[in-house]
Amino acid sequence: DLVVHGDPTLLRNLMDNLLGNAWKFTRERDDARIAVGRDGQGEYFVRDNGAGFSAEYADKLFRPFQRLHSESEFTGHGIGLATVKRIVERHGGSIRAEAAPGQGASFYFTLPEEPLGS
Repeated sequence: DLVVHGDPTLLRNLMDNLLGNAWKFTRERDDARIAVGRDGQGEYFVRDNGAGFSAEYADKLFRPFQRLHSESEFTGHGIGLATVKRIVERHGGSIRAEAAPGQGASFYFTLPEEPLGS
């Protein structure tokens, strides 16, 4: 029941990155949980119960090549969330993250209610 408007290729890339991160950071958990939805404020979300991170570093997440975990712990290039932010902003939305170490992460973002240009 989730409907968004925008460039299908970019939006697929956005979800691939967010779900890929959720999968990657929950892989060590026996009780891994990943949820996708929309909250009461109209924000879409992807949340997991994985490794998480300290909230004080949330602003660094969306900068290119910034990593909060070592390469040996979790592989990656450090550009996925920067790409996600650019895609969301290109569609006129915003994105934010909430997390706690060892308790998972939640990414909340907005996208247009109507097709762009209508």
